Amino acid sequence: ALPPAEVLKLNLSMSSCTFLMALCRTFNSAKSFTFVTKTPPAAVLLLKAAKLEKGSKESNRSKVGKVTSAQVKEIAELKMPDLNAASVETAMSMVAGTARSMGLLVEG
Repeated sequence: ALPPAEVLKLNLSMSSCTFLMALCRTFNSAKSFTFVTKTPPAAVLLLKAAKLEKGSKESNRSKVGKVTSAQVKEIAELKMPDLNAASVETAMSMVAGTARSMGLLVEG
């Protein structure tokens, strides 16, 4: 295995070409690498919970669906490893903000 400083992690700010070149270089030099996967985006989980395909075009004017606070809590608990939140309540606030920006009404 590679030392921690040389472990290749997916960096979404890198272009696809740069990422693939770095991946190939690392794999060819050591024949092993670490690939870290994250949880799905909160927006995707919220759309699934609301049974919608997409959010509102004008989230401040038209609401396209509803999610309950229990659903928001479940999503927040799932996203906790990826969020920089100290508590589930803070994570719930972040997820609820994402829901509002998508045109979803948070009930409860």
